[in-house]
Amino acid sequence: MLQEKPAYTLDAFHRGDFWLVQPKGAGHRAGVDAMMLAAAVPSTFAGRLADFGAGAGAAGLAVASRCPEASVILVENAPEMADFASLTLEHEHNTHLRSRACVLVADVTLTGRARERAGLADGGFDYVIMNPPFNAARDRPTPDALKQKAHVMEDGLFESWIRSAAAVTRPRGGLAVIARPVSLAPILAALAGRFGSAEILPVHARADTPAIRIVVRARRASRGALTLRPPLVLHDGPGDGFSARADAINNGKAALFGD
Repeated sequence: MLQEKPAYTLDAFHRGDFWLVQPKGAGHRAGVDAMMLAAAVPSTFAGRLADFGAGAGAAGLAVASRCPEASVILVENAPEMADFASLTLEHEHNTHLRSRACVLVADVTLTGRARERAGLADGGFDYVIMNPPFNAARDRPTPDALKQKAHVMEDGLFESWIRSAAAVTRPRGGLAVIARPVSLAPILAALAGRFGSAEILPVHARADTPAIRIVVRARRASRGALTLRPPLVLHDGPGDGFSARADAINNGKAALFGD
């Protein structure tokens, strides 16, 4: 079946514990962002998780790889990327994860009965993770329509995605979002009245540079206070090698929030 795709790569994650079939030269290609997002889920997680905007399945499968009792729904609206997620699950190197993961082609911005008919039932999940398009159009100009859809943020995106996450997550269930620091205000606004006990973890390329990402984690229907967590520094040496902590997180050996 892989031969039917005109251009793809086969990429190992978590030191070969799972592999991703990804488009070559088109669409969204997963990397460190997906691994950091997956690592926001506690290592002891043992419930049902939805990966909103799953692409080829990197973040959701990284959760399944690290949490042996988790089941994962890879929710993707673009049929082309959903096809790659299906190919990923069918690949022989992912046989051990296949029984705990599936692909759902659905628009996470749907509301009410339309969302339920699409397969996203109210209160149906214990955790939602999301790596939504968070770049302005001017930041990522590209002639590739599939890549633009995966990278460029629409107005009100965080409100609509987090609204849906609140609907499908059971009380006390979890949410994790990765984005740019500039998106912190709309993320916190969308969490208000839906998720509490929010934790913000900044990600820096180096200790002396501004944060390039934030990971926000929160609990459904919680009233706990906002917490700013110690940052993750990706590189601590003169070269481009990862710090020991970043390497462990990137390879499924550690949790981003330490749990």
